[in-house]
Amino acid sequence: MTDRLKLVTWNINSVRLRMPIVEQLIEETAPDVICLQETKCPDANFPENAFRKAGYEHMAINGQKGYHGVATLSRLPLSNVEKRGFCDMGDSRHIAVDIPFNGASLRVHNFYVPAGGDEPDRTINPKFGHKLDFMAEMQGWLKDEETSRPAVLVGDLNVAPFEHDVWSHKKLLKVVSHTPVETELLEEIRKSGGWLDAMRQFTPLDEKLYTWWSYRAKDWSQADKGRRLDHVWVSAPLAPHIKGTTVLRDARGWEKPSDHAPVIAEFSV
Repeated sequence: MTDRLKLVTWNINSVRLRMPIVEQLIEETAPDVICLQETKCPDANFPENAFRKAGYEHMAINGQKGYHGVATLSRLPLSNVEKRGFCDMGDSRHIAVDIPFNGASLRVHNFYVPAGGDEPDRTINPKFGHKLDFMAEMQGWLKDEETSRPAVLVGDLNVAPFEHDVWSHKKLLKVVSHTPVETELLEEIRKSGGWLDAMRQFTPLDEKLYTWWSYRAKDWSQADKGRRLDHVWVSAPLAPHIKGTTVLRDARGWEKPSDHAPVIAEFSV
């Protein structure tokens, strides 16, 4: 059956370190597809056996030692695997696959966009310049052919684009991830490709919506100083089939958690 699909995207912040909570996620939500970011391990060290044991026989992995890394794990067959490089950096920040859905295939893009460092000024902070250049390359590619078919783009995009995607719009306007140059560029990427922000289809723009809470907070839930850094975008042909998105906030409080919560997206014909 490929007329229903449950997909989870999660910046796991080291897949080997947090495999116990990945297994908890699988047990509690039973997704068909898992898109992980910041796996932080080379392909040879990826915990393939643990995923196979959990029922995920099909894997597309793009990893590197200690940094970055993305992986898409699936109960359904994967085809047309693509690992795209950006900015000639050699970083493992993207993987795309085709998955059976609705009698055809669904293109799934899994992204980990650079965080951008601390200073939102490319003249003194090369990491911020790298982030903007990476996003500019995304904009040049993620349209036309890529969005004329059923496609979903998920991952840690490291930008909180809207006012209520952060705990304080006013205080974070000069903080990397919510500066106008980043938020405007992310929206240009989305709109120029005709992508739909699926999470905001189900949570109105005037409601707070977060997927990340800093480790620095003594009580992250009480302080609730979150940001929506993780996203689910769908192409116009897929838009009628997205039935809901959910941030699994509780996972931020699991044992040895990632600072990101998983986001669940559900599709049906």
